[in-house]
Amino acid sequence: MVNDKKYFRNHVVYQIYPRSFCDSNGDGIGDLRGIISKLDYLKDLGVGIIWLSPVYKSPNADFGYDVADYEAINPEIGTMDDMNRLILEAKKRDLRIVMDLVVNHTSDEHPWFRASKDPKSPYHGYYYWRKGKKNNTLPPNNWTSNFGGSAWTYVKETDEWYLHIFDKKQPDLDWHNPKVLLEVENILRFWLDKGIYGFRCDVINQIWKDSLEDGKKTPYIIGSEHYLMKEGNHQMLRHINEDVFANYDCMSVGECYGVDFVNARRFADKELDMVFEFQHVNVDKGIVPIFKVKYKPGKMKKILVEWQKEIDWNANYFENHDQLRSIERFGDAEKYYKESAKMLATLLITLRGTPYIYQGEEIGMLNMKMFTPDQYVDPVNHWVYNLMKKYHIPEKKILQCVQNMNRDNSRTPMQWDDGAMAGFTTSAKSWLPVNPNYININVKLESKDPDSILSYYKALIAMRRDDDVLSYGDFEPVATSNGIMAYYRAFEGHMKFILLNLAKKKQSLPKVIRQMRGKVLLSNYKGAGFTFKKFLRPYECLIAEIK
Repeated sequence: MVNDKKYFRNHVVYQIYPRSFCDSNGDGIGDLRGIISKLDYLKDLGVGIIWLSPVYKSPNADFGYDVADYEAINPEIGTMDDMNRLILEAKKRDLRIVMDLVVNHTSDEHPWFRASKDPKSPYHGYYYWRKGKKNNTLPPNNWTSNFGGSAWTYVKETDEWYLHIFDKKQPDLDWHNPKVLLEVENILRFWLDKGIYGFRCDVINQIWKDSLEDGKKTPYIIGSEHYLMKEGNHQMLRHINEDVFANYDCMSVGECYGVDFVNARRFADKELDMVFEFQHVNVDKGIVPIFKVKYKPGKMKKILVEWQKEIDWNANYFENHDQLRSIERFGDAEKYYKESAKMLATLLITLRGTPYIYQGEEIGMLNMKMFTPDQYVDPVNHWVYNLMKKYHIPEKKILQCVQNMNRDNSRTPMQWDDGAMAGFTTSAKSWLPVNPNYININVKLESKDPDSILSYYKALIAMRRDDDVLSYGDFEPVATSNGIMAYYRAFEGHMKFILLNLAKKKQSLPKVIRQMRGKVLLSNYKGAGFTFKKFLRPYECLIAEIK
């Protein structure tokens, strides 16, 4: 296994969703100056890398994931001077910044797209403009958008259709055009030269469309077999790595929905440093994500172990801006709130790979009990709600289905204290509602409690950062049944043993573990022993030094 000591290998990444992190000017929207004001908090937490969700100029059809200018800052969030100061202040604290790179598509308000509406413009070839079927009255193919409906939109002035595998305000770039690659490489150099440490590459395994043939009919997204992880995709990323990334001290991580082991290994071979896979965070979702299935800890364990064994360096996470909060999904927010939160933290931080913490995860933030339609901000919510309403499905059922995948849950404002608006803003209203549970779940309260989830995260992160075994060590699983997960981390003759109960029921330990002797270094239960341990309590976990 590769054991090079790059910065991202022994530092934890903290994802910030800027609109929801900290508002410095009282307009109800988080901003760059707000982030700057919390850098000391992040330093104290122990993380080394900050990943910013998009801060570029954007009309906010998908809240920054529709970029109107890659070299300008969204005025709602700040200015380029603010961004420069953030980079400088972070560097003073030995914190590095990773930005979101959104280059599968742009905003329809990007100058490239506006110019592309003229068939004679060189920018026309930057996008997929095509004539439709049946005398141009129907879309060019049957592909569907990830946000619902056709993946094509007709433009009267051009008399053509353009492709968008997401929202209609997010037209796809045509990477078959060599100029697109050159434009993207220039964008990367612009930010790397400013001192940015790297990029999280949005839906990067979908940028290359092999063909525009009709897709196989499926219950969810049609057409993806023509653009997920195609050979041209790998070729483009290899070009970017050779032309840009190889010339900087930087990191790259790709969001790769549906990625398999073969492609993940290819992406990590002189293309990207690591990829986000989605198997483990989809264990409680049906084929169509608005429907839930029962969470099975054994299935989670199986997936995580397979990825650890198959891929040398993983991007490990349970939460981000697109996922519901993890405690209610993979733990128990009611009976074993702290125990399950700390268990998930232990699992996240001790797996081989780079851990990614999402803002608020370190204090145990939870989902809203239920959003009402007037509170929806995520465009996908409105599409699902209106579609189900059209089929006369009962309101209660619709609200639950939307809640099952509602990304607004993970985007509610960060809970800093128990004062008005959770200390997020001085405004009486924020862009998304503050979760009412902020009275009991907030940074100020947990900072004073040595037994809090926040205190536990700090201890875990410090342990990993200061221990080469947990930072760089190999992963070796121990065969266990049910919800028990056990593994060794080993590096240069040193070893740690990690033992976790992923389930809410007490679990007996296998004989091989019961016979072990050792010292507990950290546990989520007070006074937890290890020598000759016979069982684990609900969600119990520990890190041990083995004799």
